Amino acid sequence: MAAHLSRTRVVDSPAIPDRLYFKIGDVARICAVEPYVLRFWETQFPQLKPNKSGTGQRLYRRREVEVALEIKRLVHGEGYTLVGARQALEGGHRRPDPQTTAGKDVDQPMQRPEAVAATVGHVRAELREIISLLSTNQPRPPRQRARLLAVSPDSGSLFPL
Repeated sequence: MAAHLSRTRVVDSPAIPDRLYFKIGDVARICAVEPYVLRFWETQFPQLKPNKSGTGQRLYRRREVEVALEIKRLVHGEGYTLVGARQALEGGHRRPDPQTTAGKDVDQPMQRPEAVAATVGHVRAELREIISLLSTNQPRPPRQRARLLAVSPDSGSLFPL
């Protein structure tokens, strides 16, 4: 069973070779995506900006490979949209570490649905109040329109002198 878990962990986080720079093909192989996906991610994520050589070849550093792996995990693994993944990266969202989460209180996840239910209840109450305000038939005063020029019916002309 332990061997099965270790194989799963290798698939989740592939080993990054110990090199200074990586070409786009190498990063694509490490991340298991096509190179055009990496080029597109460069346009969507400001954290992913590889250097370019004199010939225009993209050269990724180790940190940028890690960012690409994190983007892949968020978008492909957890189902984030690109906008959501960008916000998660900017907010410092990281994969939970099993060693740090082991000592946390087990009851904490149960509090969150209760808080959500309470918030939904407050929103519903406010919406009911808004509906009641809108549904009351209060007579509105007629709108007074200002006349620009009083035209007398005796003049017979629309253009008084």
